[in-house]
Amino acid sequence: MIGFYILIGAIALASWLVSNTLKNKFKKYSKIQLRNGMSGAEIAQKMLADNGIFDVKVISTPGRLTDHYNPADKTVNLSESVYNQRNAAAAAVAAHECGHAVQHAQAYSYLTMRSQLVPIVSLTSKFSQWLVIGGLIMGAASGSTGIGFYIAITGLVFMGFATLFSFITLPVEYDASNRALAWLENKNMVSQEELAGATDALKWAARTYLVAALGSLASLLYWGLQILGGRD
Repeated sequence: MIGFYILIGAIALASWLVSNTLKNKFKKYSKIQLRNGMSGAEIAQKMLADNGIFDVKVISTPGRLTDHYNPADKTVNLSESVYNQRNAAAAAVAAHECGHAVQHAQAYSYLTMRSQLVPIVSLTSKFSQWLVIGGLIMGAASGSTGIGFYIAITGLVFMGFATLFSFITLPVEYDASNRALAWLENKNMVSQEELAGATDALKWAARTYLVAALGSLASLLYWGLQILGGRD
């Protein structure tokens, strides 16, 4: 169990470092004002129009770094600062979220898979760790062939869905960023300085998903060893 706490601590530290760096990057690039004077909302609306998408709404949502695309109601949700501000960071985020809308319109396979996994993961993630720990406790009392082992295995499978979801999210996020940056450059929406800032900001945003995926995999492997390693 000590190894698990060390693992969780290392993952938490990496997550904090990436998250803190991301916030600093966005703060830095929020100071680079766009020469075209467009707000994040205007950037988003133009990218959608340029891709022939007219059934997606761009709306403002409360909070910071709460930006997301909702395929259920076809809305690009931009945090208040991104929606209103006119800087490289806002342009990067707005274009990235529209990248997801373009993926949706083009039936991008990884986005489709991730959407299909959402209801499964939302259910299994609530019970996975409880089943694993409960199964291990029961297994210690009943032996490796008892019901506790099968309960723990069920929890491990549930964890597997979350890990799969995390790794499917990676190409979805990287592809959305690539679409965003390509559009910003090809349509001459930003200067070279602004493009460099947008690229750096999205690179660090993607790393938050990478750390989360590696953390999920590490946790899955750890609990897998705890369950399967104890069998004769």
